[in-house]
Amino acid sequence: MTTRIRGLTRLTLQETPIVCHSCVWWQSKTGRRANKDRWIDRAEGEFGPWGSIYYDDDGRVVGSMQYGPAQLFPRAFELPAGPPSEDAVLVTCAYLVDRTSPWVLQSLFLAAIGEARDKGARALETFAYRYPEGESQYERFQVHKTIFPRDFLSDFGFRTVRISGPVELVRLEFGGLIPVAEGRRAKVIRLVREAFSPAPVPQRF
Repeated sequence: MTTRIRGLTRLTLQETPIVCHSCVWWQSKTGRRANKDRWIDRAEGEFGPWGSIYYDDDGRVVGSMQYGPAQLFPRAFELPAGPPSEDAVLVTCAYLVDRTSPWVLQSLFLAAIGEARDKGARALETFAYRYPEGESQYERFQVHKTIFPRDFLSDFGFRTVRISGPVELVRLEFGGLIPVAEGRRAKVIRLVREAFSPAPVPQRF
C-alpha cells in the first residue's frame, strides 16, 4: 500500500495548489511581507517538514495542510482570540483540492497531531469559527482555508482557550488525546463524510 501522506517541504511545496507556493500571510506581520525562502530555511531547520500533503491512489494531490511551532507564524499573534501558546504546534491553514474525498481533512489533522506529538509539543492549536446553524457544508469546509468549524474540531477533543466574537483559539492537549480520539473517531469520520460526500440516491426495492 502506498503512503498517502508526505511532509510539506520546500520540494513538495511545488506539488501543492499554486496559490500556496508564494503565500506568506501567516509568516508575515501586518504591513510587512516575509521572505518565503528564508522562512522555509528557518522552519525546516527548527522543525523539519512544516505540514502535510495528502495524495490519492493515483498520486494526485487532493489536500494539504500547513503547521508548525506557533512562533513561526507572526500573524497568529495579531488575530482575534490570539495569541497562540508557545508550547503548541499551530495548524494555520488547509487547502482541499477535491471536495469529493471525505477523509482528507480528517487525515491531515491526524497527521498534524501525530507529528506534533512526535516533536515533543504539549498540544496542537488552531483557530476555529462558530458558524450559524444551517450554514452550508461548502461554506464551512471549502471557502475558508485558514479557520475551521468549531463543531468539527470539538470531535477531535479541542477545547476553547480564548474567544473573540465567533472566532476561538482552540487547543488539543496531548495528555488526554488517546481516549478522546478513540472514543469519538466514528463521529469524526461521519462528520467529514457528510461534509464532502453527496447524499445517497434513494433506491426502491
